Amino acid sequence: MDTFFQSLVSGVLTGSLYAMIGVGLTVVFGVMRIINLAHGDLVMLGMYGAFWSHVLWRIDPFISLVLWVPLMFLGGTLVYRFLLRSIIPGGELNTLLYTAGFSLLIANVALFSWTGDYRTIKLPYAITPLRPFGIAVPIPLALAFALATAITLALYLFLARTDLGRAIRATSQNPEAAALMGIDAGRVSMVTFGLGSALAGAAGILLAPSLYLYPTVGEILIAKCFVIVVLGGLGSVAGAIAGGILLGLVESLGAVYVSVAYKDTIGFVIFLLVLLFRPSGLFGVGKS
Repeated sequence: MDTFFQSLVSGVLTGSLYAMIGVGLTVVFGVMRIINLAHGDLVMLGMYGAFWSHVLWRIDPFISLVLWVPLMFLGGTLVYRFLLRSIIPGGELNTLLYTAGFSLLIANVALFSWTGDYRTIKLPYAITPLRPFGIAVPIPLALAFALATAITLALYLFLARTDLGRAIRATSQNPEAAALMGIDAGRVSMVTFGLGSALAGAAGILLAPSLYLYPTVGEILIAKCFVIVVLGGLGSVAGAIAGGILLGLVESLGAVYVSVAYKDTIGFVIFLLVLLFRPSGLFGVGKS
């Protein structure tokens, strides 16, 4: 029974980070109807940002959030303004191909700049885990969970309580009606893409102390993103959170009771089953 509870805790902690990755992707899709295939590479950039901050300037990865999240937001708005805005009117297929090419560009620039070596962040407080109720909880993962919860709550308050957040939600629900109400769709799209990029970077920073870093890690992360948003329903923030935690639990329990080698496979099997029997996702928001 101890093993079961240990797996549950590990699954929820890891799932909260998966949820953050999925929320960034689903916010962009909900407003702009763009499936951003470069989202995993933006997470990778966040991971490397945390790594180099720690190696070069001795900044704790979690503190580096205050540096890299605003930069990722700014980078996202610039990408939208100068690279993506003129592509969007061409349709969803164009944006899909464009973001796929952008993903390859980011990964290859990272590979050229930082080589393909695997890297890790070694933190002095990561050696001994916390043991509440006899369950081992790695300190970096616990900190990442707390920060991911705080960021998700801040995102909820932003979307629910601010005028700009309401404009994003209105554009997501009905772009034509939002435009008739005087909402600047271009500005909302630019802010939304910046927000999605910032969330991807934040997720990468929180993941960095717990995972290996390498330039093509985004390929695995974007696959997990699709599993998460399809489980929850494309365009649903609450669904992305639920999908991320569910994927974390499935992987954790699968690693213990089936095999570590098959934990990713189990997640993709769940993904295929949801596509087969409930293509609109668990929350039924996305299009089937």
